Amino acid sequence: MIGSEKEIEMLKNGAVGVMPTDTIYGLVASAFFRRAVERIYELKSRDYDKPFIILLSSIDDLKRFEIEIEDSIKNKLMEFWPGPVSVVLPCHSLEYKYLHRGGGALAFRVPADKDLRDFISGTGPLVAPSANPQGGAPAENIEDVKKYFGASVDFYIDGGELKGDPSTLIKFGEDGIEILRQGDYRIK
Repeated sequence: MIGSEKEIEMLKNGAVGVMPTDTIYGLVASAFFRRAVERIYELKSRDYDKPFIILLSSIDDLKRFEIEIEDSIKNKLMEFWPGPVSVVLPCHSLEYKYLHRGGGALAFRVPADKDLRDFISGTGPLVAPSANPQGGAPAENIEDVKKYFGASVDFYIDGGELKGDPSTLIKFGEDGIEILRQGDYRIK
């Protein structure tokens, strides 16, 4: 398993940590702790109008964000998930404005790694941007991440050397699937 009950409880109580995701190291926090989400923006020096990708344990977690999807979209998501594809979906809930930054949409991914999905099942959905300052190179190991963030995060989970690309980012439009960012996974 990735992490332990200790890290799960920390995240459920508003901690910010670094851990391996199914693609690269992520700077993670509970999607439901506004202050923790804002803390990640500060740590990354990230543009405040750019929402984070949210990791889910399963497609059912979308309901927690008041997201309703058509059966055709759900069927397509089932082709991509679990896997390294992040999908932008409409989310107009004012309760989650701190996540969608007023843009009315959020990006979600159900990771391919079962251990990671089990971890998220314990923590609840996690914001998980790459563990580097905006514009910095993605960290490939825990030492690189510690150079970026030092003692300013609450915990580190070492996943060894990770040399992956970020997820492929897509959204569904009237003309089909639009690729917003190409990762390792190629959409057919």
